[in-house]
Amino acid sequence: MSKIPSFTARRALFAAAASLAIALAGVSSARAADEADGYPKQPIRLVVPFVGGGVTDSAARIVAEKLSQRLGKQVIVENRPGAGGNIGTAEVARSAPDGYTLLLAYDGTLVINPNVYEKVPFDTLKDFVSVGKIGDALLVVLVNPKLPVNNFDDLMALAKETSGGLFYGTAGNGSTPHLAGTMLALRTGIPLHAVPYKGGSAAVVDVASGVLPMTIASVASAMPFVEGKQVRAIAATSAERAPSLPDVPTLKEQGVRDYVFNSWVGLAAPAGTPQAIVNRLNAELQAVLKDPAVSERLMGLGVVATPSEPQAFYEEMKRDLQKNKEIAQAANLKLD
Repeated sequence: MSKIPSFTARRALFAAAASLAIALAGVSSARAADEADGYPKQPIRLVVPFVGGGVTDSAARIVAEKLSQRLGKQVIVENRPGAGGNIGTAEVARSAPDGYTLLLAYDGTLVINPNVYEKVPFDTLKDFVSVGKIGDALLVVLVNPKLPVNNFDDLMALAKETSGGLFYGTAGNGSTPHLAGTMLALRTGIPLHAVPYKGGSAAVVDVASGVLPMTIASVASAMPFVEGKQVRAIAATSAERAPSLPDVPTLKEQGVRDYVFNSWVGLAAPAGTPQAIVNRLNAELQAVLKDPAVSERLMGLGVVATPSEPQAFYEEMKRDLQKNKEIAQAANLKLD
């Protein structure tokens, strides 16, 4: 029968275990530092899970160009479209967590798709680590200028007077504008019915031509039509007014309580990417976004640069996942 170790012996064992833990922690820290030392040593892939030419792709290329200069290695943008962004996003989730594969993180893919698709091939919070936010791609509510609608109260009155409610164009089922409109109907009780298009610009064209009375679209899609007086912008969905449309009040300013809906873009990496590499990428990304030339180019896309720390971006993703879950459930919104 073995003897129970004495108090002195147990204390010695605990001390030895503690020393070993400290030593292992030191080795782990040193290993993490070694992994970031000299990073990057080769080109970096930045996967955009959409076709080229859109806001997400253009924002990625603006940032990649400047990151390449700061990191001393090329950041190569690769388009991997399909399944509403799910294919390219899943590819990054399965990639080696070594800092050489990054994702152009987009709210539609990471915090909307998991709530509207029956199944997505990734877990936003478990499969990725946030690197940092690039900016908010602001949305506006647009109407045909021939309608007697100059503000949100007018729109509510028209919707209630119109048999069956109003139809509004979206960039597709499950898109950010679709969720924004669904949330607006839920918050206000006005009857709004989504009409999906293959892209937001097509919906704006049909509002301008009178095929549809209204749409919710990105500022980038809206600006040429607003400036040409082909559509009328009556509200911004964001917390603050869009800098490029300073005379257009937010929905919140117009009395729609608890309503803020932003689209955003940022950078993410596969889970397990060393924190030292994440910190390096975040520091360089923030430096890029503070360059006035970069923020001006992003503004041309309707994206307001909003540099953030990795944890802050992660918390925003987490909040938006929950918000969109509630919207999708309330509207019984599901895609195949």
